[in-house]
Amino acid sequence: MTTLNVEVRLDYDAVEPTALLLQIEAAETEGQRMVSNELSAPGTDEMRRVPAEDGIGERLWLHCEDAFRCTYRARIEVTRDVPPLEGLAETPLHALPGEAVHYLLPSRFCPSGRFEAFVEDRFGALSGGAKIAAMRDWVEASFSYVPGASNADTDAVDTFLSRRGICRDYAHVLVSLARAATIPARMVAVYSAAVTPPDFHAVAEVYLGGAWHMVDPTGMSDPAELAVIGVGRDATDIAFLTSFAPIALKYQSVAVSRG
Repeated sequence: MTTLNVEVRLDYDAVEPTALLLQIEAAETEGQRMVSNELSAPGTDEMRRVPAEDGIGERLWLHCEDAFRCTYRARIEVTRDVPPLEGLAETPLHALPGEAVHYLLPSRFCPSGRFEAFVEDRFGALSGGAKIAAMRDWVEASFSYVPGASNADTDAVDTFLSRRGICRDYAHVLVSLARAATIPARMVAVYSAAVTPPDFHAVAEVYLGGAWHMVDPTGMSDPAELAVIGVGRDATDIAFLTSFAPIALKYQSVAVSRG
C-alpha cells in the first residue's frame, strides 16, 4: 500500500464571467481509497458535481466573475495490484465489453489509424501485454521529455515525428499505438509522487485480460503508486481545467508526497 498526500493550488484571472469545468479530485475507484478530501474555491458563485468519463471520478461545474482561486488537499491510500504486463492476454474483439469499444477508435489527439503500418512492422510479431510492454519501452527510449516542446494542439502524430514532448504527449503516442494494434486504450489523469517537475500527470491504460491496466511510457512512475483522477479518450477528456471564456494563469502548483 502507498499513501499519497496531494495539495493543488490554482489561481487564474478571468477576462469576463465564465463557466469552468474542473477535474482535480482523486476518484473513489477500485484500487484506491480517499482518507481525506477537501476542495475550496472561494469566489465562485456556483458549484455543481457531474460524473466524469466512464463514471470514474467527478467533474465540477463552476462559475466565476473575474477570478478563480482553488485549493485542493487529499490523502489517498493506493492498494492497486499491478500484474506483469507480459503475462496479460488480449481480449478477443467480440468479447470486449461496451465500455472498451470506443477506446479502439481514433480520437482528436490519437489518430490511431495513421500508426497501423508502423505498429505492424515494428510490433507485429508480439501480442497482448508483451506487445504493449514493447511499445512502452520503445516510446520511453525513443522520446525526449522536453517541457514546452508541445502545445494544446499537439497530437500523437506531431509527437511521433518530433520525438519530444511531455507526459500527455507520451501517453497520446502509446494510446495511438495500442489502438492501432486493436487493443483498447485510454488516457488517465493521475497524481504521482515520482513526477519531476511536480505536476498533473498523464499515463495510458490498456484493456488486457478482461481488465484495465495502467502503463506509464515516460518511465517516471509505478502504476502501483498512482492515484487516479479521471479517464478518457485523450487529453480533452482528462483536462484538469476547461474554461469557456479566456482566463489568464497567475499561479499554479501541484505537490504530491508519500507517507
